[in-house]
Amino acid sequence: MHNLKELKIWNKAVDLAVEVYKVTANYPLDERFGLINQSRRAVVSISSNIAEGAGRNSEKEFCNFLGIANGSCFELQTQLVIANRLILIKEEELNSLLAQIDELQKMTYGLQQRLKNKISK
Repeated sequence: MHNLKELKIWNKAVDLAVEVYKVTANYPLDERFGLINQSRRAVVSISSNIAEGAGRNSEKEFCNFLGIANGSCFELQTQLVIANRLILIKEEELNSLLAQIDELQKMTYGLQQRLKNKISK
């Protein structure tokens, strides 16, 4: 089991969630059950899956949950690009959020590789 508060990847995922909540608060209310809800669910899923995996009993399970978190990153990327094309978020906001997602994906991949190496030993 891992100490969640010390996991840099989890902290970055929580920071991203806060940013996405702030950005989506400016979407029109008619998107309440569309892009707002979907984007928020996806971003919360990232940190939640990291947390769940960290609390599991094996590195293999943790690795699996990191994969799920990564899938949520891709889902969120798509929703943010759509929001940008609909002119719901500015290009600068989009680029900042995509950079954070990219960093999280690299961290997820790196942690998965370390866990896989640990498993195979």
